[in-house]
Amino acid sequence: MSDPRYPIGKFSFPETLTFAQCEQFIADIAAAPAALRASVAGLDDTQLDTPYRDGGWTLRQVVHHVADSHMNSYVRFKLAATEIDPLISTYQEQHWAELADGKSLPVVVSLDLIDRLHERWVVFLKSLSEAELGRTFRHPRLGSVTLAKNLSLYSWHGLHHIAHITTLRQQKGW
Repeated sequence: MSDPRYPIGKFSFPETLTFAQCEQFIADIAAAPAALRASVAGLDDTQLDTPYRDGGWTLRQVVHHVADSHMNSYVRFKLAATEIDPLISTYQEQHWAELADGKSLPVVVSLDLIDRLHERWVVFLKSLSEAELGRTFRHPRLGSVTLAKNLSLYSWHGLHHIAHITTLRQQKGW
């Protein structure tokens, strides 16, 4: 049986990336809001408050996490586009998920935020040249990360969390 933490497999940064691959990653990021919204459509509060795996976040927390994570990533992209290899800040995602907004706010709030955030993010990403996708930020743990590689991460990230939701729905017959 596959690991329920990684329903589409673990992420690893690719060694090299083409501009065409980056365009596909941008398309994935553009499609993520609608796919995320569809993944939770029709779920009631009891279902949304069900963990996607033993010891995992609830579906509600997953949706709010996507908003938190993608906002952080958007800022990291903008920093890298406007500064020379800026040192970015990390955040304690597991603690953010335990805050009141992550545990109890209706998911529509984050779904609406993700819609608008991705609308801006995709316009910005499509404006980047191949050379600009080579710009970097410094992650305290990972070191220097190119925007192209971060694109690959966030393409995976949206699909990863959508799969948490759709896999649980399938298992539960929702």
